[in-house]
Amino acid sequence: MISYARQNPEQQPDLTLPPAEDHIAPAPRVSVQAFCDTVETAAAVQSAGEDRRLGKAHLKIQMGGMAAATEAYRSAPTPNVIILETEGRNDILTGLDQLASVCDAGTRVIVIGRINDVALYRELVRRGVSDYVIAPVTAIDVVRSVCNLFSAPEAKAVGRVIAVVGAKGGVGASTIAHNVAFAIARDLALDSVVADLDLAFGTAGLDYNQDPPQGIADAVFSPDRVDTAFIDRLLSKCTDHLSLLAAPATLDKVYDFGADAFDSIFDTLRTSMPCIVLDVPHQWSGWTKRALIAADDILIVAMPDLANLRNTKNLVDLLKASRPNDRAPLYCLNQVGVPKRPEINAGEFAKAIESQPIAAIPFDPQMFGSAANNGQMIAEISAGHRTTELFLQIAQRLTGRAETKKPRGSFLSPLLEKLRAK
Repeated sequence: MISYARQNPEQQPDLTLPPAEDHIAPAPRVSVQAFCDTVETAAAVQSAGEDRRLGKAHLKIQMGGMAAATEAYRSAPTPNVIILETEGRNDILTGLDQLASVCDAGTRVIVIGRINDVALYRELVRRGVSDYVIAPVTAIDVVRSVCNLFSAPEAKAVGRVIAVVGAKGGVGASTIAHNVAFAIARDLALDSVVADLDLAFGTAGLDYNQDPPQGIADAVFSPDRVDTAFIDRLLSKCTDHLSLLAAPATLDKVYDFGADAFDSIFDTLRTSMPCIVLDVPHQWSGWTKRALIAADDILIVAMPDLANLRNTKNLVDLLKASRPNDRAPLYCLNQVGVPKRPEINAGEFAKAIESQPIAAIPFDPQMFGSAANNGQMIAEISAGHRTTELFLQIAQRLTGRAETKKPRGSFLSPLLEKLRAK
């Protein structure tokens, strides 16, 4: 019998939800073979194979539907996942019975059909089908179906990667990344880790007042040792919900990496942390491009000038083209309102980028300078400041979560505590 992981088509994710809520965890390294009846479905599956979340999957597409699949596996081993397109009810059930006789144990089957019927779905589940998707399908339908085979529905929020990058050097992207991560951990009560990817000049350790003896360099230079236990030993605890994977910020090595150098680190963090904030340095290389494209959400930090506008536009255009099934990158303006400096206002920025900035953070050298020199976050210096509220709003926008309200104490609380103690 073909094994299956039960997926109920009546409980498909609500496509009217905002993209931040429709979080799809990437699929592992698996082989996927699709047997399609129509060119439209074949095109959708082909497009799905180009999605970042199926980047590790090996996808092969053939025409011929159920009959072609049964014939192919009479003399060849079956892959991890088979996608089958079929037309009528009888074709599905008869074809599945024939396929089961040549299918290896453990193979998961996704059926694409045109009959929307609960009784049919139950019969498919009884025969070992993992998921049934109603045609016509889009690329994101296929991505969701395949990826959901390898992630538990209740683990929806686990492993969200947020990449923060500056449109230009010196725009304060690292400061924004660290303060937003602090808000995610403190105000949204979401266990988070900041990964400082600027190994030579990273400032996360300074900003969080941490000086750990180990950090991300130990992982990237020892890829064969990377697992959950190893990464846990490298993390530095900043608060109850926030940890840091610090950069060494030394120049005793040259940090030239291949495009996939950080893949095992990010994959391991995804399995154990609900939220990973990547502090991506302002450079353009194979691994920085890969980190941005593979992230679940992206925040670009820009100052209100022409060079930042051009670079933000270039980044947004490239990332939108590379991630057609994802939410478009978000951006915010930083250091707005520097005295006597000509600036491009938010409206002009929005017109060029074709989207509004999610925040405009005012220029405040006194407060930001004090925080940097003291190793503190803005919320620790001034909890009620407007900028603290902006960081929380950015955190909510990136994670799709509302603020976790803390219970309010009353004037009777001390007396009640004494009575409980007795």
